[in-house]
Amino acid sequence: MTTRALLAALDFAALRATLAELGADGWLLFDFHGVNPIVNHVLGLGHGLATRRLFVWLPRAGTPIAVAHKIELGPFRDGGFPGEVRPYAAWPELHAELKRLVAGKTAAMEISPRDNVPYLDRVPHGVVELLESLGARVVSSAPLVSRFAARWSAAELEGHRRAAQALAEIAPEALRWAGSEAARGAEVREMAVQRRVLDGFARAGLVTDNPPIVGFQGNSANPHYEPRAGADRRLAAGDVMLLDLWAGPAKGSVFADQTWMAFAGRSPHAEVTRVWDTVRRARDAAVDLLRTRWAQATRVTGADLDDAARAVIRDAGYGEWFVHRTGHSIDRDLHGSGPHLDNFETGDDRQLVAGIGFSVEPGIYLPERFGMRTEINVFLGETGPEVTPREPQRELLLV
Repeated sequence: MTTRALLAALDFAALRATLAELGADGWLLFDFHGVNPIVNHVLGLGHGLATRRLFVWLPRAGTPIAVAHKIELGPFRDGGFPGEVRPYAAWPELHAELKRLVAGKTAAMEISPRDNVPYLDRVPHGVVELLESLGARVVSSAPLVSRFAARWSAAELEGHRRAAQALAEIAPEALRWAGSEAARGAEVREMAVQRRVLDGFARAGLVTDNPPIVGFQGNSANPHYEPRAGADRRLAAGDVMLLDLWAGPAKGSVFADQTWMAFAGRSPHAEVTRVWDTVRRARDAAVDLLRTRWAQATRVTGADLDDAARAVIRDAGYGEWFVHRTGHSIDRDLHGSGPHLDNFETGDDRQLVAGIGFSVEPGIYLPERFGMRTEINVFLGETGPEVTPREPQRELLLV
């Protein structure tokens, strides 16, 4: 996508309204060697293009202004940038152009006070210091990122839906295959299930950036476990099985991200059943709160949904074993820049707004015993939340 196409699609009226709500004169985008992926989402300049410092001003009044190095004017020379381009070469020229641009103004940038939300905190401290020394006041662009960088397009939503449905077919099939093979006496290892899933992606025309997580029994208690050749576990009767898989129609598209759980046998012991029931209820509590707040037109944040899920797990006596946030933003990056469902690792008080998507994935991890996680995705449409896949896992798969 070119700069012209992306900025042509930007709703400048909505941008100006959001800047007014924020009390900012403009949104100042900064990038250097791809340090700020949000710039690419908004402008479409391509990863790694800015090998020199790039600033783009999207004002509340007036036209956009780009301050770009003279050797990196290619994207602007064809007239694709709908505004003024101010070239620089030496650093005194850069400082002079920036002072002319921001002196006496309030600039929204990708910062997060005290690094509260690292996925938002993209602008180096030295850049903020420089701008403040030139007379700018810098505030967080959090509402702008949610509304204009993390939103899904109609085509991205449709691609996500297709991927989500495919994953919801691939995951149970792989888990049932593993159980069936083990039941007839064949050796089934974690990496074999991983390969089965990757083959399923290929048949479905999906791509991923990393292989899925497959963990049996004790390995399922490690949230970011990665099976390794020669060190992966063989499936045994009575094992808990965790499968976390993610894929999309193309690299740089909006992926679907799901976790499915199974048990190798027909009679799981009481604690396995209890832990599964707890994480499922926690997942559903977060979605139910979101639906209720949306129907009431009441503000709701990722922290609110994290609190709702965490309360279910805490009340069941497993609070200390839920060691990560409830969910993450999903955009063109699997772990995106929009609001996360988090009041644990961080306090993400950003409002959940129409057009964004995220995962809901509470988990309980009993060290060296087993872990359980259930993961779905939610797209927050204008009419309310849409859960993918259409039929989330309700019962523990007995394979």
